[in-house]
Amino acid sequence: MNLSGLSLRDLEYVVAIADHGSFVRAAEHCHVAQPSLSAQVRKLEALLGMVIFERTTRRVIVTVEGKSFVEQARRVLAEARLLFTIVQRSDKPFGGVLRLAAISTLGPYLFPRILPALRKKYSDLALVLSEGLTGALVPKLIDGDVDAVLLSLPQADAALTSRGIFSEPFLLACPKGHPASRKGGPTWDALDVEERLLLEEGHCLREQALAGCSAPGRTNRLATSLETLKYMVAAGEGCTLVPALAVSERDAVAYSRLSGTTFSRKIGLAWRRGDPRAAEFSTLSEKLRQIAKSFDDVKTI
Repeated sequence: MNLSGLSLRDLEYVVAIADHGSFVRAAEHCHVAQPSLSAQVRKLEALLGMVIFERTTRRVIVTVEGKSFVEQARRVLAEARLLFTIVQRSDKPFGGVLRLAAISTLGPYLFPRILPALRKKYSDLALVLSEGLTGALVPKLIDGDVDAVLLSLPQADAALTSRGIFSEPFLLACPKGHPASRKGGPTWDALDVEERLLLEEGHCLREQALAGCSAPGRTNRLATSLETLKYMVAAGEGCTLVPALAVSERDAVAYSRLSGTTFSRKIGLAWRRGDPRAAEFSTLSEKLRQIAKSFDDVKTI
């Protein structure tokens, strides 16, 4: 097969359609007319001799064959983006711009603590910060949409490299006066299922909280963010686990320490294994580790 008939733009169209589940939304994302995008994808399918998408009146479905092609297309696009990284390298760290993301249960609480020291070390660096769920951030990292992610370890994707930074304990948050807030009171594991407040599915903190229960059970008492969870606790709805960095004196809840490594998480920095800036990311992770040594509420690893 002659590769001259295959372009990176074609691969961008395919990945966009797979991500959005719609030719119309994919065209909007790629800033191209929908008929042009559809025609180009049909030409690509004809060139490959395979059907990538099953078109229905309601939605677009990636075929079994198409799934393998889409995933390979993602990898090709990610590697292609590295060409710009290599060409645009300058004397500035990370080429002058670092797109750093963090999981949403960490970013709002960690970024304010690390930014002053990072600004001091990387004075010429433009930092672009973002937050999200692990399930969304890892694909973005692999696709080259962000440069590095602060997340909960371990991470198992072979396309990524990670370095541990610190271990963060969880505290039990209860309404003031709740039996669990008193010395000798029930622990997280001993609470009734309906008293345990959790984040909605997609948050790794939810799974870590459930891992601390010998009999997790089912609950529909869910929240979309840590701050919402704390509001629910303050209103007397139940108890939850809160990472140490997210604890504030302004929170209208009672906090108590939990013993054991089960009630903690390891935080690390992850980046693409093939990124030519690997040495710089290693230096950054060590810098973050040094910054974390000044925190009273975590332990560096």
